[in-house]
Amino acid sequence: MRIGQLARRSGVSVRALRYYEEQRLLESARTPGGQRDYPDEALERVQFIQDLFAAGLSSRTVVELLPCVSTGVATPAMLEQLIVERDRIAARIQDLTQAEAKLRLVIENVTAATAATAAQD
Repeated sequence: MRIGQLARRSGVSVRALRYYEEQRLLESARTPGGQRDYPDEALERVQFIQDLFAAGLSSRTVVELLPCVSTGVATPAMLEQLIVERDRIAARIQDLTQAEAKLRLVIENVTAATAATAAQD
């Protein structure tokens, strides 16, 4: 698929896709006319890259870890880094879950107070 199509399907800008290639996160073949041509699997890879970025991983870390995603093979150092990142993400999820629970309580309290005020009027 062409870069524009991949951008539309993934929700990632063409500029970001070019950056991914510059950082060796994504590969494309070139048509005889010099246009980028991505395999169908590129969509899933872009979405995974986006997930890793959203989880707070740097492009350098993603570059280091993506080869084992593709091959299923990791050096001991890569495996350790994968575990560190997984644990960091798990801790972040726990923190966000606690924050969400606190917000839920605030919303319930505000809703109850608003309903009580409205009932008095």
